[in-house]
Amino acid sequence: MRILVIGGGAREHALCRSLSLDPEVTAVHCAPGNAGIAEVATLHSVDALDGPAVAALAASDEVRADLVVVGPEAPLVAGVADTLRERGVPVFGPSAEAARLEGSKAFAKDVMAEAGVPTARSYVCTTAQEADAALDAFGPPYVVKDDGLAAGKGVVVTDDLTQARAHARACDGTVVVEEFLDGPEVSLFAVTDGETVVPLSPAQDFKRAHDGDEGPNTGGMGAYSPLPWADPKLVDEVTETVLEPTVRELRRRGTPFSGLLYAGLALTSRGVRVIEFNARFGDPETQVVLARLRTPLSGLLYAAATGALADVAPLRWSEDAAVTVVVAAEGYPAAPRKGDVIEGLDEVAAHAPHAYVLHAGTAAADDGTVRSAGGRVLSVTATGEDLPAARERVYAAVERIRLAGSHHRRDIAAL
Repeated sequence: MRILVIGGGAREHALCRSLSLDPEVTAVHCAPGNAGIAEVATLHSVDALDGPAVAALAASDEVRADLVVVGPEAPLVAGVADTLRERGVPVFGPSAEAARLEGSKAFAKDVMAEAGVPTARSYVCTTAQEADAALDAFGPPYVVKDDGLAAGKGVVVTDDLTQARAHARACDGTVVVEEFLDGPEVSLFAVTDGETVVPLSPAQDFKRAHDGDEGPNTGGMGAYSPLPWADPKLVDEVTETVLEPTVRELRRRGTPFSGLLYAGLALTSRGVRVIEFNARFGDPETQVVLARLRTPLSGLLYAAATGALADVAPLRWSEDAAVTVVVAAEGYPAAPRKGDVIEGLDEVAAHAPHAYVLHAGTAAADDGTVRSAGGRVLSVTATGEDLPAARERVYAAVERIRLAGSHHRRDIAAL
């Protein structure tokens, strides 16, 4: 099978790495990719938001893709998967209409209401006055979400009413103000073809920039899987009460969801509640989930893309634990510095057999060095027989990496 992956972050590096190790895959291509992905896939320069350009690349003599995997949310919301389907190319990723589940918080709330999915009480606000009234109704902690895409950073959770109001006013148009959900958070992915739903192993990520969940919200500073403290029945419960009803409701609306449905969950004192939906693999949770998946990835994604998921055998998982730590550039998330040389990558490869580096915001310079090119620069991932072992290995690997001014959390998976 020949596969084209769209995107250029650590999530796409994780996907390309897993596909490159898949015995059923004969070629992996990625557009646009990054310096690390170039080691496991052939890179192509294309605008990921340009559906016709992506479709042309997939059909080109060089690529001849049997499957296209769309990684980021923006191309999905822009309808890239629709263009590919119209041209007969199997694609893993939902239509633009179904991707509104991530593209619009208000749309997601409406779907959940119709499907009977448990979530936070909320108000959809289109004016500053409506937002103020909603904030007053719920009280602190205040939760304010930009209705549209915000690269994982469109949410403010704060006890400061002034900050909450400022965020609501800074959002362009509609905002969602909702009640605060207590309890630990869990990320659960599910692969679906619009009918069958196959949940993956749950993970937990860390959104705040600094240790102890301090600092601003980010796209994610680390993750781990499995969750030894979670109820063994959690996956079955969420599949039955959240994932399947959502897929069923979207199918009822005539906009079936085919691809990766990501449920961000809070395990509250009142039960499981959905914080948000995403329409693609999450980052950095993908890094740890795929590190533990033993079922070949290509067959799973192709079955979802072609409506054959019901025929897939039960997924196989490693008993090992996996931990990912994100190395971020100086100034991230507010104003990340770019262009700094990254050193120590070869040392991780040579001296850390249970760890590896997935590139996110990197670029290969003309002088042969690898340099920072984004906020979240690297995702260092390690496996071990349990979480303490995986933690020890991942932080030992992180210490080998040198990037001026960089920062990372030191409490990922510290249970």
